[in-house]
Amino acid sequence: MTTIRLTAAQAMMKWLSVQMTEDGERFIEGVWAIFGHGNVAGIGEALHGIGDALPTWRGQNEQTMAHAAIAYAKTLKRRRAQAVTSSIGPGTTNMITACALAHVNRLPVLFLPGDVFANRRPEPVLQQIEDMNDGTVSANDCFRPVSAYFDRIARPEHLLTCLPRALAVMTDPGSCGPVTLAFCQDVQAELYDYPQAFFEPKVWRIRRPEPDPREVADLADAIRAARKPVIISGGGVIYSEAEAELAAFAEKHHIPFVETQAGKGANSWEHPLNFGSPGVTGSVSANALCAEADLVLGIGTRFQDFTTGSWTLFRNPSRRLASINLAGYDATKHSALPCVGDARVTLARLSAALEAYRGPGVDAGNRTDWHKTVERVTAAPETDGPGNLPTDAQVIGAVQRVATENSVVMCAAGTMPGALQVLWQSAQGGYHMEYGFSCMGYEVAGAMGIKLARPDKDVICFVGDGSYMMANSELATAVMRRLPFTVVLTDNRGYGCINRLQIECGGAEFNNMYKDCNVDIQPEIDFVAHAASMGAHAEKIGSIAELEARIVAARERNIPSVLVIDTDAVPGTDAGGHWWDVAVPQVGGPERLEQARARYNENAANQRAFD
Repeated sequence: MTTIRLTAAQAMMKWLSVQMTEDGERFIEGVWAIFGHGNVAGIGEALHGIGDALPTWRGQNEQTMAHAAIAYAKTLKRRRAQAVTSSIGPGTTNMITACALAHVNRLPVLFLPGDVFANRRPEPVLQQIEDMNDGTVSANDCFRPVSAYFDRIARPEHLLTCLPRALAVMTDPGSCGPVTLAFCQDVQAELYDYPQAFFEPKVWRIRRPEPDPREVADLADAIRAARKPVIISGGGVIYSEAEAELAAFAEKHHIPFVETQAGKGANSWEHPLNFGSPGVTGSVSANALCAEADLVLGIGTRFQDFTTGSWTLFRNPSRRLASINLAGYDATKHSALPCVGDARVTLARLSAALEAYRGPGVDAGNRTDWHKTVERVTAAPETDGPGNLPTDAQVIGAVQRVATENSVVMCAAGTMPGALQVLWQSAQGGYHMEYGFSCMGYEVAGAMGIKLARPDKDVICFVGDGSYMMANSELATAVMRRLPFTVVLTDNRGYGCINRLQIECGGAEFNNMYKDCNVDIQPEIDFVAHAASMGAHAEKIGSIAELEARIVAARERNIPSVLVIDTDAVPGTDAGGHWWDVAVPQVGGPERLEQARARYNENAANQRAFD
């Protein structure tokens, strides 16, 4: 057997560099890296040696560079991915939040944290977490519950099994998610004679599993028996590249559809059977359909509480739940009638089984009325300019009016995700929302990841002042790499979204808005100066009309543009919505809490999660 002598770190990078997609691209495009004593000598030297065959990029924070990798994979529909490496210790634990985000959203990212010494000679090493009852534990064990696959490389030959397993998980549409390979730092530098054949290029194909014909037949029977069916289109439709197939299925069989946060943008808002988004931040038209539906067919959705209105949305006493999903775990949730298979393939098989079936039709009036509502609440204010703070809905309207078919809007947490879901009129492929984990701090790094994946797109990032303050440093990375995107930074001087939720739950305004916090003076944060200090183009925007003009102008730059606009923290969207189960204290408190608890009990009595 022909062998090649390499360090374990060199072997890993050489192997990753020849794992290919069907399109002839590397599946792992490259590696984000912040070096420390746990990875600089082994992984760092190996990455330097391999050069452009597996590029390395420097981030500013371990969590946010992982966020960029996640956004990259999401944008490319899980067809390609990136790796992220950190040192042992805080670099490792910084990445756990991002790993959890990828796991919730079922997105492929390869995490390569440095680990303790396998030989244990120098223990305890700098930054090592010691378990007094378990000598095998390190900080990297925190990755176990948030990884789709976890392994610890404690011998050089472990690569021969763990690397293929890692890529098998990342390219499997049913089990896809983040992989963590904790790499003992002494093992990274150890020599081993690897088989030459191990480094032969390999093509990884994304499977399209066929559904069980019996499950297809059962689902077809359920659809035929329904009087008011509705489709909930989730993120799995996009990952399956089944957007056109879903639209064709809905048209042929005359079944309306609604889109979740992850599924929004699979089809244009203008499609006549697209009734908007369901649930807590859903449209009136979509929620009316779901409330009346006697068959709710989820396609590629996890049925998150925001989608189901905490299981109070589907109120028809005859309601039946069905689910098309690649993961049996998701397909059988809440006693749903399951059909396990790839969305695109399953829709074709289901359509054939239904033959000429057409649903009973749906009143398009709700849809028309909803679009009028969107136009009303997003319209520019009658009085624009200083002293008249715009609402978040009006900011969305400004961006909407100058958006093009090439625009992609993105967000993750705070006020804007809900406002965008209910109000944004998305072109196909023009919406990117991280709402599985709703992670504050994803936005700026995520926008960079989208731009890396689709440099041709006009990427517009909505972020509130609270989320921007949590994580903004990758703005400097985007400047250094000349990655242009537009950040619309809405400053409402605190956590406006949670403040409104606090009030809705009967609580006093406390510790969310700066005015209600235990501070000596109110902050005067100059976001324009801050963004400019990192090299971005930054401006303070004084009106909605000015915002529209500046968004258009930003498209001509080769660096990020940050547009800061003060907004009113009090108003919501004044449109759509549904109840969300957020527990209210059962005893104690003033009258406002008692009233909130009464509302809570009334809504909770309508929850139907398991029938």
